[in-house]
This record gives sequence, C-alpha cells and structure tokens, in this order.
Amino acid sequence: MADLPRPRVQSSRVFSRVETDNAGPFLIEHYRGRGTQRMKCYFCIFVCFTTKAVYIEIVGDLTSEAFIEALKRFIGRRGKPAEIYSDCGTNFIAADKELKRIVASLRKDEPVNKFFADENIR
Repeated sequence: MADLPRPRVQSSRVFSRVETDNAGPFLIEHYRGRGTQRMKCYFCIFVCFTTKAVYIEIVGDLTSEAFIEALKRFIGRRGKPAEIYSDCGTNFIAADKELKRIVASLRKDEPVNKFFADENIR
C-alpha cells in the first residue's frame, strides 16, 4: 500500500486542508402556500483532511457561481482553508478560473494587495 499524501498526515487545525465534491441530485419538498413542490438540489461536501470532519452545504445547481457561494458560506462558518482539493469537475475548474480572474483584477489595487499579503492568501 502506498504512503498517505503529506497533507493528510501533517497536523493542522480543523478544515485548514479540505477536499470538496458535489453529490446529487436529490429531491426536496419545498413548502410555500398550499401544497408542496419538489425541487432538485445538490450537496457540496467539504471533508477535512486531518480529522475527516464533514461539512455539507445545499446548493441549487452545479454551476461555478453556486460553488463559490457555498465556499463563501463555508469560510464564514469554518474559517479560511489553506488548501482546497477537488476531483477537477467542470464546475470546480470554472470556479477556479473565475476566482483567479477576480484576484488578478483586485491585485491592481494596492490596499487589496496589502490585505492579501497580510492574510497570507494565495
């Protein structure tokens, strides 16, 4: 059996290194007014590398915008991860490109550059 990857055996705080994936679709019942409606939803799952703790967010679809919103909610509750791993699904690749484009446009602004440097965000 091969050795475990280095991020899995290094000690770190919970959710500092996470793996993410999507699961679904699932049908949920949405109550509004009379009767119920069934809606399709997906789960965005974040798994901690060191403790195997699981954090689940419900998303409406598999777009990169939905993933970025789920990532924002995850960061708001669990803190900023140092590394994020994924299975390179198309929505993750699109979200990565979108985040890189936003960061590149923000780096032109000197106060934002200083904030990124202070927070050690890559």
